[in-house]
Amino acid sequence: MTADGHDPACKADLSPAVALFRSLGDETRLTIVHELARGERRIVDLTRTLGLAQSTVSAHVACLRDCGLVEGRAVGRQMLYRLTHPQLLTLLGAAEELLAATGNAVDLCPVYGHSEEKLTA
Repeated sequence: MTADGHDPACKADLSPAVALFRSLGDETRLTIVHELARGERRIVDLTRTLGLAQSTVSAHVACLRDCGLVEGRAVGRQMLYRLTHPQLLTLLGAAEELLAATGNAVDLCPVYGHSEEKLTA
């Protein structure tokens, strides 16, 4: 037991969770996840939806793929991407419920939100 009452043996390795939330913490990647929740998409489909360059979308999809959240399957000369785990939809649903319950509190967070001061700074 440490002086502050914590047992060092009980400390969990949170680095995988941190990596997961970082991968979902980017607006473009989160938009891609939302699109893939609606069904398989090609890079060109995502490019049109997002209005971003193909190379940018490909890099974000590669990040999600490297995290194990997205996989691709070849169909002829094209690659269709989809979510790999339905639990991701459960996580996103829980996040939406939490956002609804907290109202603007997260958005107004001085560190991570979009407070008026941060927008004018």
